[in-house]
Amino acid sequence: MKYPINEIYETIQGEGFYAGQPSIFIRIQGCPIHCSWCDTKYTWNLLKQNETDTENVINKKKSTKNWAFFNVFDIINIIQKRRWKSNHIVITGGEPCIFNLTFLTKKLEKMGYSCQIETSGTYTIYCSKKTWVTVSPKINFSNKIIKNSILRANEIKYPVLKNTDISELEILLKNSKNDLKSKLIFLQPVDQNKKATELCIKLCLIKNWRLSIQIQKYLMIP
Repeated sequence: MKYPINEIYETIQGEGFYAGQPSIFIRIQGCPIHCSWCDTKYTWNLLKQNETDTENVINKKKSTKNWAFFNVFDIINIIQKRRWKSNHIVITGGEPCIFNLTFLTKKLEKMGYSCQIETSGTYTIYCSKKTWVTVSPKINFSNKIIKNSILRANEIKYPVLKNTDISELEILLKNSKNDLKSKLIFLQPVDQNKKATELCIKLCLIKNWRLSIQIQKYLMIP
């Protein structure tokens, strides 16, 4: 299988359970959700006019709409050539679960890496059994979450901007109550908004949930 890749780079994971973990990010191009507050809008459209070669993607100095097709062995070769020290790999997007990630995650695990997928939960998740799955239901899209995605999730990371966003989360939790007993639930303020952050802190204290504050944006790193 070939994947349309926007970028591959090493940084610190800034969100959710693995916040602070040195990680290699594999960002897949293409996403039908189109959240208004998305910080990777350049990954939304899989346009032929933006297709480039793998070298241009590997050598990117900044985020762009350009992408290239990589197979599993292309991805592995890049990681090996760069000699990055991180042993955790985050597959994100875009929406990575548009694609079957089973072979990719299994191959990476055989090499000694741990894998994590970040997904909206609107597509069936195909990956190894060991892969850590972060389902981040998008505001106004919680009714499109696939139940199997909730069942597979290790953590629910929910973006929050205002009070009404919490209502959507409450409905999702109510409908999936038995499926979420073993899940970690993170609230993540959108764009470091002060009121949203205060709301998330308040609710985390009341509900015994966790706070995800997007460390990378405070540190101004990729």
